[in-house]
Amino acid sequence: MFAWQRQGQSLADIYVQGIAPCARLFGEWWCSDKLDFAMTTIASTRLQQLLHDFSTEFLQEAPQTRNGWSLLLLTEPGAQHSMGLFMLSEFFKRAGWTVAMGVPQDVTEFQRLFQSDWFDAAGISVSTDRHLDTLRTLLPQLRDNSDNLNLRVFVGGPMAFVAPERLQGLAAQVLAEDAPTTVTHITQAMLAAAVSAS
Repeated sequence: MFAWQRQGQSLADIYVQGIAPCARLFGEWWCSDKLDFAMTTIASTRLQQLLHDFSTEFLQEAPQTRNGWSLLLLTEPGAQHSMGLFMLSEFFKRAGWTVAMGVPQDVTEFQRLFQSDWFDAAGISVSTDRHLDTLRTLLPQLRDNSDNLNLRVFVGGPMAFVAPERLQGLAAQVLAEDAPTTVTHITQAMLAAAVSAS
């Protein structure tokens, strides 16, 4: 990363073109038994630590004024990895959003986090198909009981890339895009909704 920075690469480019593909490669190697659990965990932890280490610099690289929107980002219940969600949260913060992030251990905690505050949008990272039926039932209920009747909900994560059809019917918009494109997409949708409401 330091070498890329010395070559003039922005952290945003390094994240999207370096860290994200590297994480996907580790996932592929794990699935094809080229990496064992210990090595996958060590490598993923190191990548996530890099994101944390560079967070302040990343957010200062292209600071935006606060836009007044709040976002909740959650992993599916019991998820093992949250690196992609953390990276996405960094891009949203950089774009002026207030971001709350959670890694719920079970469905009860997922519900509690979802209902913990007022949010303009909520994003869920889905890595496996373990909780798809639960999310299919739960998301409409959570949306209907939200303090914000106009809450925008989107889902992404590994399942959005490998099997987006499995995410249909979740009462949420499916996004299979990189972090900057996702931020742009959701921000534009919020701006369009604000214009329509006025």
